[in-house]
Amino acid sequence: MSTERINSRRVANIVGLATGLSLLGDSALYTVLATHTADVGVGLASVGLLLSVNRFIRLGLNGPIGWLIDRTSRRRVFVPALYLGAFSTVTYALADGLTPMLVGRLMWGVSWAAVWVGGNTIILDVSRPGRRGRQVGAYHFSFFLGAAAGALVGGLVTDWLGFDLAMLAAAMLAVVGAIVAHARLPETGRFSRAGALAQAEENSHPHLADTDQRTQLASAMALFGTNRVVIAGIFVPTLGLYLAERFGSTVRIAGLSVGNASLTGAALSLSTIGAMAATLFSGALSDRARSRWIVVTAGIISGLGGFVLLIGSNLLALPVGLAAVSLSSGSNQSLSTALVGDLTARQQQGVGLGALFTVGDLGSAIGPPLAFWLLPHIGVTGLYRICIVLLLVFLLLAASWSWRQRAEQSASIQQPG
Repeated sequence: MSTERINSRRVANIVGLATGLSLLGDSALYTVLATHTADVGVGLASVGLLLSVNRFIRLGLNGPIGWLIDRTSRRRVFVPALYLGAFSTVTYALADGLTPMLVGRLMWGVSWAAVWVGGNTIILDVSRPGRRGRQVGAYHFSFFLGAAAGALVGGLVTDWLGFDLAMLAAAMLAVVGAIVAHARLPETGRFSRAGALAQAEENSHPHLADTDQRTQLASAMALFGTNRVVIAGIFVPTLGLYLAERFGSTVRIAGLSVGNASLTGAALSLSTIGAMAATLFSGALSDRARSRWIVVTAGIISGLGGFVLLIGSNLLALPVGLAAVSLSSGSNQSLSTALVGDLTARQQQGVGLGALFTVGDLGSAIGPPLAFWLLPHIGVTGLYRICIVLLLVFLLLAASWSWRQRAEQSASIQQPG
């Protein structure tokens, strides 16, 4: 049993490392593209398309990839996708015009669909049901770590060496992750030893109380989609513009002149650190409470408070607002994934995750074009007010599920025998 635990930890570390490194180029692109359109020969109006087209193509890929993962080797899907993702990042550096950039973004969409569905399925393979929140949270920690590193280092290297070299450096690191996974990642499918152990443990572990499993599953997927609209669709692509409105193209900090790309990268990196912490803390807390939804409710409240602070003009409230939004982002993302693991059979978890990430990609795909279309009319603060309304709707839904689960648990405790 101890050997199996060590193997599970090793698998999680490999998948987390490869996933985090694969994200560097995409995260850096989100940070700097809006302010470096001339480097790739596109106009500002094309930014929304380029930041969303990879998500649109995933809408038709997540489901089939999930179906394939349930029926074939995880490695044969996950590892080649890592190499494809690295190659797509190279195209950003070489592109000169809209068409080659579109090709690169489409390749990244294919890659990320397989990396993300495959990686999460592998984690569910080796996770124990009673620790699923913690283990899924640890994997999503690597997701946010890659995003934070890409935002911070990508912004700094872009200001220092230029856009092309920043993208090439990100591609080289993604190749390193692919090589590690290629050489060291074992197969974890349901016919493997790890999958069989996890299945046996799951069969002996009671699921969370639920009066309507399908409705709760739909709620978890809708939460994930809304989280992607708010964070990946609106907040991340417009943060640089938000900071430029507040501080201009450069800011003097401790006597140094800091460019907008570096400032945006630092802000996204710091906010992502909060999301990373939230994935670990919220997952572990939901395991102990035996209720994901009560922790989801707390996370949504944090996001609401964060956007309210960002809308205000108080400079001192800015770091607190960024932190509060990031806590909500990490909690909602990891707990939605854990809920799918709770509510789907192990032999259908690839399909369940494919559906979850399709909903998420739909939310994050429509976010940037909608945001940049509305931006001239309502400004960044108007977009953040839309985020507040969306979060309020899901606060009511999450609180309802939390109350129902608590009521069921109380009734179960009071029953004799």
